[in-house]
Amino acid sequence: MTEYGRGQGSEPWHPQDPLYGDGGWEGQQAHVGRQPGYGGQPQHYPQQPQYGDWGQEQQPGYGHEQYPSYDGQGHPQYAGHPQQQYEYQQHGGWDATGTQGQVPYAADPGDPYGQQPVAYGGEQPDFYGTEDAYPPPVPPGRRRPEPEPEDVPEEEEQHPFFTGGGDDDDDDEEHELAGRRDRRGKGKKPAKGKKRRTGCACMVVVLVFGGGLGAVSYFGYKFYQNRFAPAPDYKGDGTNETVTVEIPKGAGGWDIGNRLKEAGVVKSAEAFVHAQNDIKGGNSIQAGAYLLKKEMSAASAVKMMLDPKSQNNVVVTPGERNAGVYEAIDRKLELAAGTTKKTAQQEYKQLGLPAWALNTQYASDIRDPLEGFFFPGTYPAAKGMKPDAILKQMVAQATSKYDAYGLSAKAQDLGLNNPFELVTVASLVQAEGKTHDDFRKMAEVVYNRLKPTNHETNQLLQFDSTYNYLKGTSNIHISEKEINSNRNPYNTYTHKGLPPGPIGNPGEDAIMAALNPTHDGWIYFVATDGQNNTEFAKTYAEFQQLKEKFNASSGN
Repeated sequence: MTEYGRGQGSEPWHPQDPLYGDGGWEGQQAHVGRQPGYGGQPQHYPQQPQYGDWGQEQQPGYGHEQYPSYDGQGHPQYAGHPQQQYEYQQHGGWDATGTQGQVPYAADPGDPYGQQPVAYGGEQPDFYGTEDAYPPPVPPGRRRPEPEPEDVPEEEEQHPFFTGGGDDDDDDEEHELAGRRDRRGKGKKPAKGKKRRTGCACMVVVLVFGGGLGAVSYFGYKFYQNRFAPAPDYKGDGTNETVTVEIPKGAGGWDIGNRLKEAGVVKSAEAFVHAQNDIKGGNSIQAGAYLLKKEMSAASAVKMMLDPKSQNNVVVTPGERNAGVYEAIDRKLELAAGTTKKTAQQEYKQLGLPAWALNTQYASDIRDPLEGFFFPGTYPAAKGMKPDAILKQMVAQATSKYDAYGLSAKAQDLGLNNPFELVTVASLVQAEGKTHDDFRKMAEVVYNRLKPTNHETNQLLQFDSTYNYLKGTSNIHISEKEINSNRNPYNTYTHKGLPPGPIGNPGEDAIMAALNPTHDGWIYFVATDGQNNTEFAKTYAEFQQLKEKFNASSGN
């Protein structure tokens, strides 16, 4: 059978198909002859011209369509195209006005509705239930009686929350019942199975509301306590039990209060903060270690921390030598004299010194490798602590500061070999300068005397401070005979250049002056009053005048 048999692909033709009447092309034409709008009368139309082979080409939108010819009764005939004859039948033939109905074009492969009759506005007749139906309807005597519907008791409708509505099991049951209805062919929906009921849902509701009320009550109480009730606090000056509390640098009131609470000193951080704000000077509490009592009132704790007697700290002052720092640590830790110094000599490589401080060319001549690395400040030092722990804090602070100042990058710009020499210069400035205004001039004196072109002192610094460091003294009246007879590398009267290492711990002002000296040509200086008044000179003649002024003030 060719594709023109049905006009719907390659489906086989059936002799009882209602669309083909008596089976075949003639039967189809018989149906066409009874189209509405004609009154059963034949219609005559003039012969339409043909246009050669153009109608046979596969043109877009036209397929194999041709103009029709007409039979003796006026029905259009399509040569070799039963599909067009079928479409003529399906679309009602000709209308009452004698005009030709719409002839459909070939379906667009991209149109999903191209094969649907509705897409062209036509409707196909429903043959089911008629004599032409295929397969024929079953006679009434042979039809099976429909089963009676089962009586299912109706349930009282419940809210889905209490019946377990929405459960997955119920959904699966519903799908199964729907499948059974389809198989029975009945439209009546069977009653749902009995759902689980439980009192747990009610209990959950009660617990949720009860818990919410409890939470509101609790947070409301806490809000009241924080806003209106006084903070928990002890009374009195505390017990006889003492405790040491370490306060780190930069700690605020809440941090201090929490540390005191953890140590058992105060009852709450809130009480301490309130007392700190109420007491004059309370916000000036510094970092350090404090010896306090347990269970003190917040006000008593604040007052005690402001008392220097309670502060278990070691204070390093600008220019202070390491020898004095060691002694202070021994006293605070209640250790035997010399304990901290011995620890420093044995463990200095493990205390955090930078590499450029350990690898200096003067290492064999340095009296104390840690000199210059106890940065001025306040450090906790309470009984029970170990010396090395305190020394590590000091070295760490100095290393951090020196890195921040950029000593490594700036040392060469100043004509020095390494940052260790820059720390040494700063220690000299700190030791010889008396005031802040002296520091930059003193730094220029050092740099000018170190220059190879210095013919005034021939690269000799000639500082009394270096000789005093060597002797462990602070004497400004030193005879020339004594100085010139000592050949130690720290004696800058007999050795050119810098001493092997720093002679003290420089402060921030001295370090900044060493990094930014004046450029006025200063090369001499004299403390003319023997104390704080330092005067500077650019020539040897000016220096002699300053020396005479000093002798006159000192009675020499």
